[in-house]
Amino acid sequence: MRIYNTLTRTKEEFVPLEAGKVKMYACGITVSGEAHIGHGFQALIYDIMRKYLEKLGYRVIYARNYTDVDDKIIARANEEGVPADIYAQRMIEHIDKVMREMDIDDPTLWLKATKNIDNIQDFISRLIDGGHAYAVPSGDVYFDVSSFPGYGCLSNRTVEDMLDGVRVENAEDKRNPADFALWKAAKPGEICWQSPWGYGRPGWHIECSAMNRAAFGEQIDIHGGGRDLIFPHHENEIAQTESLTGKRFVKYWTHNGLIKVNGQKMSKSLGNSLLLEDLLKKYTNEAIKFALLQTNYRNDINITDDLFPEAERHLTSFYNIIKQVEDKFGRGAEGNAEIDKKFNAAMDDDFNTALALSELFSLFKGVAAKLAAGDASCAEDVHQIRKTYSLLGLFKKDAYAYLAEVAQKSPAEDIPAEVKELAARRWRAKKEKNWALADELRAGIEGLGYAVKDAKEGYAISKK
Repeated sequence: MRIYNTLTRTKEEFVPLEAGKVKMYACGITVSGEAHIGHGFQALIYDIMRKYLEKLGYRVIYARNYTDVDDKIIARANEEGVPADIYAQRMIEHIDKVMREMDIDDPTLWLKATKNIDNIQDFISRLIDGGHAYAVPSGDVYFDVSSFPGYGCLSNRTVEDMLDGVRVENAEDKRNPADFALWKAAKPGEICWQSPWGYGRPGWHIECSAMNRAAFGEQIDIHGGGRDLIFPHHENEIAQTESLTGKRFVKYWTHNGLIKVNGQKMSKSLGNSLLLEDLLKKYTNEAIKFALLQTNYRNDINITDDLFPEAERHLTSFYNIIKQVEDKFGRGAEGNAEIDKKFNAAMDDDFNTALALSELFSLFKGVAAKLAAGDASCAEDVHQIRKTYSLLGLFKKDAYAYLAEVAQKSPAEDIPAEVKELAARRWRAKKEKNWALADELRAGIEGLGYAVKDAKEGYAISKK
């Protein structure tokens, strides 16, 4: 298996630090706002990486973090008139719920900055003792970039380039404009913790370094996140951690691409952020995954108006074939090893989900041909497709249930939820051959002024 390493800018053969075991960390969400599609994509990608490595036989310990204290969180909490820790916990609970609706599994370890204050302070103290950081009279502590000769190795930038390309924190008592905060002195009314340098809170970059060290020790195999984190966040993690340990921090740096909406970068300032919760009201989680995974994870994804509807149409077509096969031949049991072999070959090439998904069109064309010819081996093909592609979060649902879900989300928004629910129950009753209940539910739908008509895609609801 080969993985693209951002540090070396090449695909490298994957060989973990410890045989049979993988230590993997991905930067999670700063909980100052709702989860958007970019957060969902990143969480999906690293969930898939973890699962594929497990499929290969590795024991994977996968950690993600929540940044639950920073300037934006404090500002949002103040706007709502609640303590910052209460606001952050409320947002975490809501984001967790949305991610579960996306059917993205929890990591092995959930890490939070506010639960690692002692680890963070210990890390900072060691950097100061080693001459890599310094405290200033205001109570801030900064990392001394000049003390780490390798600074810029990940982003391939010089310090001069960095200062030209980004806005740096200005402070009169910093030694160097590129130095970054490890500890920030508390302002009046802010959440804070006592420290050797006075009351304050951690800077953003030190959190991940300290939590990694507490969870895994001095080195890890894979560290991931969005490409926007390469600089300054991951660059600073390398500087902090390697200054402390004297060892290479991460063996393989991986970064997913960013989200664009109709060609523009997705951002709050442009007003084009796509919230995950809103998308899940319109599309199935499998359609959202299918749409995102058709692009190699390292590339940017351009979300056009027809991206998700087209993905839903493809999946609806596939599930209709699955339904017909399973109705006629039942669920297979043996499977088709060749399907799994091709999937693995795609994933072995830097988790190439785009290539893996491209195989589905010819696979289902073959299944449909076998079905039309009365060849019962199509049931084994479907069984293998389900088993193999479930790793990507696809084909995990009962075919009737999936088609009913699509039909429930697809009708015009003015159709009442009660009518949609009755239609979904009727569809399920028909699958179970409970004709009496199906007729009763149809009558209930008609009594509310709507009609339901069975269609190739499942069913359609309309006003009478």
